[in-house]
Amino acid sequence: MTPQAYVQQKAANSGSSFYYAFLFLPAPQRAAITAFYAFCREVDDVVDEISDPSVAQSTLAWWQKEVTQAFAGQATHPVMKALMPHVSDYGIEAHHLMAVIEGCQMDLTQTRYLDYVGLQRYCHLVAGVVGEVAAKIFGQTDPATTQYAHTLGLAFQLTNILRDVGEDAMRGRIYLPIDELKQFDVKAQELTQRQYSDRFTALMKFQAKRAHQLYEEAFALLPAADKQAQKPGLMMASIYRTLLREIEADNFQVLHQRISLTPLRKLWLAWKMQALGRM
Repeated sequence: MTPQAYVQQKAANSGSSFYYAFLFLPAPQRAAITAFYAFCREVDDVVDEISDPSVAQSTLAWWQKEVTQAFAGQATHPVMKALMPHVSDYGIEAHHLMAVIEGCQMDLTQTRYLDYVGLQRYCHLVAGVVGEVAAKIFGQTDPATTQYAHTLGLAFQLTNILRDVGEDAMRGRIYLPIDELKQFDVKAQELTQRQYSDRFTALMKFQAKRAHQLYEEAFALLPAADKQAQKPGLMMASIYRTLLREIEADNFQVLHQRISLTPLRKLWLAWKMQALGRM
């Protein structure tokens, strides 16, 4: 299997909303974003699929070495072999990839966050930096687009956190800030025991409102000069925000299930943004 076929398979098999936005890109950009996304999936899977923390840590350390070697012209992993031909064209630097790895390392050492400020640091690494690189690949021309990309990435990550509250709790991770759990009088054990309550619903409504505000803030930050180029990000926003609304419509029943959109619906939402320019 060629490196290009490997990353294509990795991206397609993920079932991610991101993949549907990639389909509408010209071939060079599609190849670059697919390889970058496959890299993100590889390092994220280390945390989710390796149960021994020490093995996961050593695997992430291996990835750090691989990134360094790849930027020195000695890539060995198919993901890095697929990505490296594109880094100079789109301004992708080693520190971008190292930041994503650092975010995954946080998942191995930190399972709770005291407050939203602390959570934002984590989201910056695993989502904001990803948004920054994606914006470059999509064709960013205005420096101000970077702030839009980081804000949109934060909105995406908060949506993921809301969707995965139950799943994450069963893995021993709670991303909802501790001070906000206390504010709404929701105990960690209620999440792990899948106990719904009016208090939990109020907490989730609070989180959803914050995510919606971030989507609106991101849209306002996107410079007019880059609106056309950044359509793939807006496609993803359409999919993710629709997912957020589905979670709300289902009254935040996320402790015992993972709410999702069908592949056909994701494709429709992506096409609607591409063809009609609306969500």
